[in-house]
Amino acid sequence: MDRHLTMYGLAHCSTCQKAQAELQAAGWDVRFRDVKTEPLAAEDWQRMIPEFGEKIVNRASLTWRGMTEAERAASPLDMLLAKPSLMKRPAIVEGENRLLGWTANVKRALGVAA
Repeated sequence: MDRHLTMYGLAHCSTCQKAQAELQAAGWDVRFRDVKTEPLAAEDWQRMIPEFGEKIVNRASLTWRGMTEAERAASPLDMLLAKPSLMKRPAIVEGENRLLGWTANVKRALGVAA
């Protein structure tokens, strides 16, 4: 059975690394895209923001905490274009599924032992 998904994140993110390793061990073919070294175009973000919702912007991140009030007032699109590391990670696209983070619920949805 071929099981493919695309994961968006940062190569140096330990959560992304752990998720990728666990998914591969569970038989998933993971296409990883580092949004810092291979930035998404505005059109990509414009598609992803509604698909993932407001939670795509990680308001608990170090990046968010380092932003000015003016930067935080920008639209999610403008924030993510300027600071891709602000994205909640990992963002996983699998068929019709859109999953954020590496939580027990995400693992369960993808058949990875929690």
